[in-house]
Amino acid sequence: MKTWNGSDLEHIGGAEELALRSERGDGSLRDPVTMWVVRAGDQLYVRSVKGTDGPWYRGTRSRHQGRVEAGGVRQEVAFREADPGVYTRVDAAYRDKYGRYPDIVQHVLTDRARASTLRLEPR
Repeated sequence: MKTWNGSDLEHIGGAEELALRSERGDGSLRDPVTMWVVRAGDQLYVRSVKGTDGPWYRGTRSRHQGRVEAGGVRQEVAFREADPGVYTRVDAAYRDKYGRYPDIVQHVLTDRARASTLRLEPR
């Protein structure tokens, strides 16, 4: 597993939003989707409020890679399913970072959303 460099980890993890583009089967990039991103330890995570049925999430399953942009950083990434053992830490990261939006943040804390937790791994 490749690790994030400290600067990129801080910039992306500290960004309010992230633009995610997954690769299609032919290698072209899909249109960007804007979403929340959180840092838990030295890893970055995203979730779909629609769970594994969410269109952008399904798009990540084609090639398990794409590109993210946030905090002035553009990075090619692999999308890795997160171990359920990190869900509690990721939940806490969402609450800490986005808690000022209580009516919205609750949607990324459901079991449905947890099941779609992806770890972003630089490539």
